Amino acid sequence: MPAVRRAEPSDLPSLLPLTREFCETDHHDHDEPRIVRALAPLLRDDTHGQVWVVTSSADASVLAGYAVVTWGWSLESGGREALLDEIYVRDRGNGVGEALLRHAMRAAAAAGASAMFLETEAHNARVRKFYARLGFTEESSVWMSGTLTLPPS
Repeated sequence: MPAVRRAEPSDLPSLLPLTREFCETDHHDHDEPRIVRALAPLLRDDTHGQVWVVTSSADASVLAGYAVVTWGWSLESGGREALLDEIYVRDRGNGVGEALLRHAMRAAAAAGASAMFLETEAHNARVRKFYARLGFTEESSVWMSGTLTLPPS
């Protein structure tokens, strides 16, 4: 069975190919410098969140997937909440993703999060079914985003 463990700064070179595969799979831009800047504090400590990796059952030195969980704070949730920012496993359908996500969920609860949120593509019924099987429910709210910039000084 593959092992799930907390990612360390030394895992960064092995994580980057996985982040590239995730971006290609989900049709996102893979801006490696931006990803490195975002991962660095998460790999250093859990102030902003946690990164979990799953290793290959054939070779424990090979990463087979990762999950990124970040922290938020909400009055509605009563404090700390977790956001599953990304989860990716190379080989699907064999329980690796489920083991990774269950581990990340337990770790988030242990870190004081009372809820975990995630975003997924509306058209991806297969992955929505996967998340539902793990206790996630679809909400009627709509996620929106906006880019923040500092006003000129």
